Amino acid sequence: MTDLCRELGISRTVGYKYLHRFEEYGFEGLLEISRSPKNCPTRVPRRLEAEIVKLRQEHEDWGAEKLLAHLQRYQPCETWPAISTVNLILSRNNLVVRRQHRRHILPSNPIFDPKANNEIWSADFKGKYLLRCQHYCHTLTVADSFNRYLIAADCFYSPSTYNTIASFTRIFRDYGTPLQLHTDNGVPFGCATALGRLTQFSVWLLEHGVEPVYSDPGHPEQNGRHERMHRDLKARATNPPAYDLKGQQTKVDAFRKEYNEVRPHKAINNLTPVDLFEPSPRKFEETVRSWDYPEGFDVRLVCRNGAVRQGSHQWIMVSTALIGKYVGFEEVGNGISRVFYRHKFLGYLDEATWRIQDDKGRHIRGGKV
Repeated sequence: MTDLCRELGISRTVGYKYLHRFEEYGFEGLLEISRSPKNCPTRVPRRLEAEIVKLRQEHEDWGAEKLLAHLQRYQPCETWPAISTVNLILSRNNLVVRRQHRRHILPSNPIFDPKANNEIWSADFKGKYLLRCQHYCHTLTVADSFNRYLIAADCFYSPSTYNTIASFTRIFRDYGTPLQLHTDNGVPFGCATALGRLTQFSVWLLEHGVEPVYSDPGHPEQNGRHERMHRDLKARATNPPAYDLKGQQTKVDAFRKEYNEVRPHKAINNLTPVDLFEPSPRKFEETVRSWDYPEGFDVRLVCRNGAVRQGSHQWIMVSTALIGKYVGFEEVGNGISRVFYRHKFLGYLDEATWRIQDDKGRHIRGGKV
């Protein structure tokens, strides 16, 4: 053995090691084998790793932080690994979806930042998608911007004003009314080219004590909380869609229950929205109360053409959304009057042109009719 090891340029220790491996395993024992340790005292137990994998397979759109928060909440006695270790477990089990590289987009801070429940709700229609019965579905979603509670998710064949008001009537009856409702400028919520962005729906909100507020046109990031929820809704409830509207509503309801009661939310310290949500103490009033303008206001009726009469032959265009409503004109001097519908300021009337400008001096619509 000594002469043979000297001839091969190896030590006798290495020579005897390969001799014993040959005697035990044959020629396969002479091949290179893994040098990784057979035991690792800090390795995550297999049963915990199986729990993590199982939960990820049930919730494919949850990341490591949400998975860990959920497991720690419902199994607090277990010693769960760090977030970085959970990421390694997901990667090792091929549960990480590699995303395409996108250019960096600078983050922007939302304009609307509520400090308590029911200060601001947000609403939007999820972009239409085709059901298997070849009809388009429009899903109206309403959420509390403070606690992320998804108050409603109603499926319709059409995003009409009638459907929207019917849905909000039910919501307000069940949960009360917020101080403000934040939406974009799409139908039926707002109209960027209308005076005060008024629509029939926003007028209905004003009559029930809810102030409509809007994102700037072309800036969906100002309602980023809601848009992020829509991404989860699309992933969980629309791919694939159901056959008809009834089946799709069942899928959306299941998503809403999970979103509110199961899924942890990082923005609220990994709690679930149902932990924080409370119905609004402001009860919904079925009957619209009449509005009395202050003394000194010139109160006029908006006629069927969306304008108020000025003299015998002139008209002042206001808004078709206010047909049949009364608006108030408050004179401030120099031929300028401020225009209100109820408490909402709409703009300035210039008696030189008999046109209404918004608060930035722009002629939104109208003129002499």
